[in-house]
Amino acid sequence: MLAPKTAFFALFFLAAGVHAERHTVIFDNRCGRGTPMLIQGPNVLSTGGAYTSNGPLNSAIAYLQTGSCGFNGDGCTMVETTLKNPTTPGGGSSTDITLIPPHSFSVTTGFGYYNGCDNTGADCTNANCPTAFHFFNDNHVQVQCQKNDVNLVVTFCL
Repeated sequence: MLAPKTAFFALFFLAAGVHAERHTVIFDNRCGRGTPMLIQGPNVLSTGGAYTSNGPLNSAIAYLQTGSCGFNGDGCTMVETTLKNPTTPGGGSSTDITLIPPHSFSVTTGFGYYNGCDNTGADCTNANCPTAFHFFNDNHVQVQCQKNDVNLVVTFCL
């Protein structure tokens, strides 16, 4: 039999695990070619299938590998994302599209949040799209979401 204090902590951690932070990234590749990539640091997290993070997903990138993209999306349109539950005001998820060199426009690309902040996102349909980073100080293109357990869909060839 568990001591009352031990039983309390066991129930507390069991309940906390049920409500643990989770985020899912899915791809909608309408191009009919290429391989969607989800990368975090040196790790390939997905090559097109849904990816679920049990906890925050920090500093991940997504792009459509058409054969001309470098491992970090060099030469292609790239989505940068951090999906995390907000612990302070403004401290939640943030996603953007980047065309800062060495990245460049390759295919129309967009993203949108779901399961929180629905209908919020951005699309980039040409090399001059105003919704993408072109310079490091284009911070206005970042799309924030301050909801718990928000998910992301990345779409290619809108």
